[in-house]
Amino acid sequence: MKALLKETLGVRLWAFKNVFLLWFIQPSILQIDENRCVVRIPLTWRTRNHLRSMYFGALCMGADIAGGLIAFHLMRKLKVSVSFVFKDVRGEFLKRPEGDVHFACADGVVIQELMQRTIATGERQEAKVRVVATVPKKLGDEPVANFELTLSLKKR
Repeated sequence: MKALLKETLGVRLWAFKNVFLLWFIQPSILQIDENRCVVRIPLTWRTRNHLRSMYFGALCMGADIAGGLIAFHLMRKLKVSVSFVFKDVRGEFLKRPEGDVHFACADGVVIQELMQRTIATGERQEAKVRVVATVPKKLGDEPVANFELTLSLKKR
């Protein structure tokens, strides 16, 4: 629990300095390791739209964090300097997210292989990663949105 609080504070501090809008929505890290990342974004006045569900921009930010945090985690663990960005994103919105949304990325193996290719070649490498958004308190494991993002890495 202490480690997750440290991860959450680290992400929020980084966001405050670099991407203020990300800090503003107050994400929390629920799980992070080399294989999986789960991020929660609360449904508050900051993230809610006029229909009282989560604004799609906040949903996209949650997908961004969940998909990118594994790469950031690996970068710190391997002590390498890699720049990463999402080249594109595809979102499929299935239901109205009317509660706190959990964003899960289980493509750690794909990201690990991508990181290894990037380090080995020194060239920009890309891979698709998937993120599933759920509202566990209202809908259990039923997805409210699915995202596919192209993660692009380059060794600095």
